[in-house]
Amino acid sequence: MDKGSTHGHHPQPLPDVALRVKALEALLIDKGLIATDAVDKVAEAYEKDIGPLNGAKVVARAWVDPAYKGRLLKDATAAIAELGFSGMQGEHMVVVENTDKVHNMVVCTLCSCYPWPVLGLPPVWYKAPAYRSRAVIEPRAVLREFGLELDDTREIRVWDSSAELRYMVLPRRPAGTGGMSEQRLAKLVTRESMIGVAEANTPGKARKGA
Repeated sequence: MDKGSTHGHHPQPLPDVALRVKALEALLIDKGLIATDAVDKVAEAYEKDIGPLNGAKVVARAWVDPAYKGRLLKDATAAIAELGFSGMQGEHMVVVENTDKVHNMVVCTLCSCYPWPVLGLPPVWYKAPAYRSRAVIEPRAVLREFGLELDDTREIRVWDSSAELRYMVLPRRPAGTGGMSEQRLAKLVTRESMIGVAEANTPGKARKGA
């Protein structure tokens, strides 16, 4: 099992904009202008749907455009920026490709470094100590718990995101999608498949609303 860079891990202080957002949120809740459950619903939408749509578009473009895929694997930060996705927590990106012989998964062992511009907010399980430790020690077992059973002959590579580098997985393109448009292909790409704890959906299980 290979492992990505472990350099640069350290808890980062919240940037000024994040501190202002938290202060504003607390004030609005205290004044009764918004409810905590409403905030939670918005956060959940950005975590599961809105945020990962950016990454799904990147993956779909790579599936249909070999030249773009080449640029993505060579310089992910620049290639992702071509589609208009960049910014804080996405300055230094690396995309690793799943193949029939290799499966990649991403973790942040010491904190929760995560590529916000393409994947939105990190899910709770990604930040949990159990995932952060076990993904490195027993990745095959962790994948099995996510419902992904891999053949023993398929190598698993675990990449450790850090403050210096953030990783995203380019999942395998599902079979039977040869005639699908880029937009339809993007609906097959899930957040989990771009972290590497799942494969992309088959056409019969396309994500709704994308």
